[in-house]
Amino acid sequence: MLIAHITDTHITAPGTLLMGIVDTASALERAVVALNRLDPPPDATVLTGDLVECGTPKEYAHLRALLAPLRMPIFAIPGNHDAREPMRDAFIGDGYLSRDGFLHYVIEDYPLRLVALDTLVEGEGGGVLCSDRLRWVDAILAEAQDRPALVLMHHPPFLTGIRRMDQAGLADSAGFAEVIRGHPQVERILCGHLHRPIETRFAGTVAGTAPSTAHQIVLDLRPKARLSFAFEPPGYQLHYWREGIGLVTHTAAIGDWPGPYFYSKMPATG
Repeated sequence: MLIAHITDTHITAPGTLLMGIVDTASALERAVVALNRLDPPPDATVLTGDLVECGTPKEYAHLRALLAPLRMPIFAIPGNHDAREPMRDAFIGDGYLSRDGFLHYVIEDYPLRLVALDTLVEGEGGGVLCSDRLRWVDAILAEAQDRPALVLMHHPPFLTGIRRMDQAGLADSAGFAEVIRGHPQVERILCGHLHRPIETRFAGTVAGTAPSTAHQIVLDLRPKARLSFAFEPPGYQLHYWREGIGLVTHTAAIGDWPGPYFYSKMPATG
C-alpha cells in the first residue's frame, strides 16, 4: 500500500492570497500534479488539516475544485483553521464523515486501517483530545488489534522545540499516549500543523509531521524566536507499506528540478 500525505493547504477564497503573499491555490495545484505523476500511484491521499484558512463555505468549494483532478481517493481531517460544519458539508458526499458530532472516522478498505481523529477546538490554535475522543480512538483500535493502523491527526502529540507552535499544540497528550501504548499495531501517527517534516518516537510508535504544500515554518529553536515562515520548497510524504516489512516514509519536495540523470557504468579501478 502507498499513502500520499499532504497537509496545511490553507486555501483562501478564489482570487486572494494568504496574508497577501502566499498563493496557496497554485501551490495545491502543483501538489496535485506531482501526486498524479507518481508511478506507482498512491492508493489514497490523506490531508491532515488546515484545509482552508477561515473555514468558509466559499473556501471549501475552492478546495474541492482544486482537489478534483486528484486520481485517487482523498481522506481529510480538520485543523485549527477549519470549521466543522462547513467542512462536513464539503466532504459529506465522499461517504466517510458522520452527519453530526466530531469529524473522526475509520477507513477499513486497505491493508492499513486509517484511523482519523478530530483535534479541533474551534476558535483556538491548539488542539485537544477530550475524554469522548480518547474513548472513541481506544475503542476503534481495540476492534482490530491484529491489523496495522495509521492514526491521522492535525496537532502533533509531541513537543518540537519550535516554541510558538508548541504553545498551540495538543493539550494533555499524556492521555493520548496512554491509549496508543495499549495498541502496538499503530504503525505511525501522521500529523500536520508544523509546516515542516519532523518525527520522533512516541508511545511505542513513530509520530511525525509533513511539510506544507505551500509555505514552511522557519526552523528556529531559540526559546524567544518570533514565529515566521519562508518559501522553502513545499512538499509531501509517501508512506510505503509492505506486509512483513512495515512502513517506510519518504519526504519529497514539490518542484521542477533538472534531471533525472541516469548513472553511467562506473569505470573499472585497479
